[in-house]
Amino acid sequence: MKRKNFIASILVGTASGSLLASCADGKKEEEKTSSESKTGFIVHNVYFWLKEGITAEEEQEFLKFIEILKKIPGIYEYEIGKPSPTTPRPVVDNSFSYYWMATFKNMEDIETYEKHPDHIAAAEAYSKYWTKVEVKDATLL
Repeated sequence: MKRKNFIASILVGTASGSLLASCADGKKEEEKTSSESKTGFIVHNVYFWLKEGITAEEEQEFLKFIEILKKIPGIYEYEIGKPSPTTPRPVVDNSFSYYWMATFKNMEDIETYEKHPDHIAAAEAYSKYWTKVEVKDATLL
């Protein structure tokens, strides 16, 4: 009887391990498919350095700029962030105040965004809050 229970537990363990392995493999495949499906997309990375001495109210006002940008046609997805407290290294620049990332499906969409009247007007209206802006666009492989 003990031998029968032992063999049954091995079979259950093996089946569970196989099931877990197939789930893990499936997850990797989903991640791979997800990144492959965005090949050719354009990622618009924008770094903002806000003026020194800016008040909390002015910083909140600056964030309204991002709210305007999010509504411009052509954006596939977007994110906003602040510098991460990563390990200081010569290649890391955490001196910016905010990061805005917008993803576009193609060049036509990003060109629509760049030339959109809301984009141009908002950049002019809210530029009083920053000292520097850097844009780095990349096409996903």
